[in-house]
Amino acid sequence: MAIADLNLEQRARPRESFPTWLARRGTAFWVVGVLLLAMPALASSFWLVQIIAYSMILGLVALSLMFLAGYGGIVSLVQMTVAAFAGYLVAILGDSAISQISLHWPWWMAAPVAILVATLFGTLCGALSVRTEGIYTIMITLAIASAFYYLTLQNYTVFNGFSGFNGVKPPVFLSIDWGQNLPFYYLTLACSILAYGTVVYVARAPFGLALQGTRDNPRRMAALGFDVVAHRIAAYSFASFIAACAGVLLVWYQRQISPGTAGVGPVVDMLIIAVVGGLSRPIGPFIGALIYVLLRTFSLDMLEGVGLDGKRYQLVIGLGFLVIVLFSPDGLIGIWQRLRERYRRGSDARDAGMRVGGGAP
Repeated sequence: MAIADLNLEQRARPRESFPTWLARRGTAFWVVGVLLLAMPALASSFWLVQIIAYSMILGLVALSLMFLAGYGGIVSLVQMTVAAFAGYLVAILGDSAISQISLHWPWWMAAPVAILVATLFGTLCGALSVRTEGIYTIMITLAIASAFYYLTLQNYTVFNGFSGFNGVKPPVFLSIDWGQNLPFYYLTLACSILAYGTVVYVARAPFGLALQGTRDNPRRMAALGFDVVAHRIAAYSFASFIAACAGVLLVWYQRQISPGTAGVGPVVDMLIIAVVGGLSRPIGPFIGALIYVLLRTFSLDMLEGVGLDGKRYQLVIGLGFLVIVLFSPDGLIGIWQRLRERYRRGSDARDAGMRVGGGAP
């Protein structure tokens, strides 16, 4: 099924401003927001950082992919590579245990430069791939991701080869160690909320509407005077910025980075996360990331409990992916939307029956 086919309901919705969109959010939206803010008082450090914060970081990378696929019709497999590149740059420019390579810049210089250079890298990848479509875009971006993986694996002068970097130090700012559990959780939450809100806003801005137009009918948009290629490259730049920010958070979370972070497996995992969550809403990647992290964390015990090798957790993730896509090509968000619409139609039918039974005209 084409990516554009996954967004029929999204294209049918009337355009609205961001304040209007925010004002009409339901109770569940605000309950989840309050719950996330109060999570440190409700959850242990393990759940706070290893599950929720890690899910938000992966969700940010998947969100960048969702923006390209959902709004631009571009399935890019280079987003995890951009995040890994940003993480490597933080380790190279900042502090790490590999002191013979790291340049020991202060974090307020290393992190912005890492984000900027990684964003430029993602933009260049987009410039190389936007003139292709479908499977060709996937193959080009996958080739770039594979090339970067082998570069980091074999280069010891800059990337320290197979070992990568460890001992990467998170920042200390305003007398707060942002690597500690509570500050890091709120830092990750703030970045996730900002990225989510920005994607929602951009999708309703003129650029986002034009990008969706290039997704639906690029020839017509070109005939109307829009530069389709330029819009797609700009979309890559925006998505790469989000992925680069996630890469900085990832290396601060793991305190290390190695070629495995940019391997083909994690690259494909981002696509799985985005599709499982749903490509029609920005919240979908975060839901998919949470499901992925939960399966990855607890499938080891689940498999060993039934007498199977715990290392086969990817089998559980793959089966879950197949089941969700089989029943809902637009992911968990699609299932939720259908259930909500079914409930709404049922409520409307009951109200209409009550009015008719009560003698209403």
